[in-house]
Amino acid sequence: MSFFAVEPTQDNQHIIQSSDFWPNIDTAQLRATMRLDGTVTDERLIHSAINAVSSVNSELKEWMQDKKTAGYDSLQLVPAENINGESVYVHLYTRAIYSMTRANLIERLRDYDTTGAGDNDVNALEDTITNLHRDARFAIRDILGKNHSTVELI
Repeated sequence: MSFFAVEPTQDNQHIIQSSDFWPNIDTAQLRATMRLDGTVTDERLIHSAINAVSSVNSELKEWMQDKKTAGYDSLQLVPAENINGESVYVHLYTRAIYSMTRANLIERLRDYDTTGAGDNDVNALEDTITNLHRDARFAIRDILGKNHSTVELI
């Protein structure tokens, strides 16, 4: 039996803001939801979260512009089912951001630990990375109202 000491989670809260349309991302909530311990510094988390917000917002740019043209000034105002008091669109957007952020952090694990052990850890997490990218993709496609799969004739 082995024991690995885990760095305590940092309790610092940082808010990632983009345009007024999109909800803010609270890094403390992101950290708690995605079970990110203290080995992920605030700086690395913020960097990865900003990258995820940029990527997701880019993919949803036309959709957002259509909704703003229709008179909806924020994602929360776009008509959708509410779950737990919040728009499904907000839940999906947050899922996309959180999933992309964690996938990015795991992909960069080799930068953090370049030893053989670090490489083995990353290789063991390949499925996790793939699943996180899939979760982000599905959330984005749900917002766009598209199917989860793309079929192409060869």
